[in-house]
Amino acid sequence: MPASPSTARVINDRLALELLQSEGPLTAGQLKSMTGLSRPTVADLVERLQESGLIRVVGETGARRRGPNARVYGIVADRAHLAALDVRTQGVSLVVADLLGDTLAEAYLPIDGDTRPEPAVERAVALLERTARDAGAARLHSVGIGVPGLIDPATGELRDATGLPAWHRLLVAELQKRLPARVVPENETNLAAVAEQRAGAARGRDTFAFLWLGHGVGAALFLDGRLRRGASGGAGEIGFLPVPGTGGLPTAHGCDGGFHSLAGSGAVSVLAEEHGVKAPDAPGPAAAALVSEAVAAGEDAFLDALAGRLAVGAAAVVSVLDPGCVVLGGEVGLAGGAELAARVESALAALTPLPTLVRAGELGGAAVLRGALLTARDAAQEELFGPGA
Repeated sequence: MPASPSTARVINDRLALELLQSEGPLTAGQLKSMTGLSRPTVADLVERLQESGLIRVVGETGARRRGPNARVYGIVADRAHLAALDVRTQGVSLVVADLLGDTLAEAYLPIDGDTRPEPAVERAVALLERTARDAGAARLHSVGIGVPGLIDPATGELRDATGLPAWHRLLVAELQKRLPARVVPENETNLAAVAEQRAGAARGRDTFAFLWLGHGVGAALFLDGRLRRGASGGAGEIGFLPVPGTGGLPTAHGCDGGFHSLAGSGAVSVLAEEHGVKAPDAPGPAAAALVSEAVAAGEDAFLDALAGRLAVGAAAVVSVLDPGCVVLGGEVGLAGGAELAARVESALAALTPLPTLVRAGELGGAAVLRGALLTARDAAQEELFGPGA
């Protein structure tokens, strides 16, 4: 059944806006060429989008020819403002951006482990409000939040979880209550995978597995272009995966004895010590610094041992899902780079007959905030641009 005229207009408008977002400012002629639409249709949609305040003339072509230069149109970046938060156990990082995702301001708030939940939440909310106001974004349209816990897929709420500060759950609820904005919480590992898929090591891949290697371990799963969260939002809780070599089994109340005991930051640090690997004092996670030092110094024994551990967890994911590609993300994945990824790929090939590429993540710990901002931008554009085709 052919689309109705109104539906066709929405589809055409969305297509043009997506091109202006991905390609930058364009002329009507360029939009006609890229969309395949007729000249009158493009003229109508340009007029319509200008009247709606979504695009405006941002310049003229510089080509020397007879007649007036062609107008160049661009998205009105300040049509909506966005924010993204990366909520960790030690504090909150945030960024405020425009509709195109360009950063306007950044801030960080350390939160001591002894801080009571209510003051911690109040300080975090006040920081976001102040940063947005100072950036000229007094009213935020959408806010993406990356959190270490699980998001209930039915309610969109952060579930209670052991080992996480109480202020995490309160912060999400308080932001939803106080901000005149759409607040979208999401698991941090899922957001990191979104960022790697859109702007990192998994660009162009519809199916892949992402392993988060940081203080803890986690996984995110992209299958056929969609992020899979599972029935309870817990898909990818690979830290609880029972694996050989830990001397125990995980429980419903803790992941000690699971894959976390092989690949978490504490386990990586112990493994490095056993192999005599030391890293100079450096800011950032200790495990990542040790891996970076090992790569630079050519510490083959340590890197092979670590790769063997990571391959055990990756093999379990590969044997069930056959993703074809595994991305090693987080600070440790970034620190290990192509060297560690190649060793994991070799070790993995000995554990499974399924051909699997292993790639190093390109964004490290910054992927969570990047993914949260992409999520906020998607939410804003879905409302302002109209539903995708």
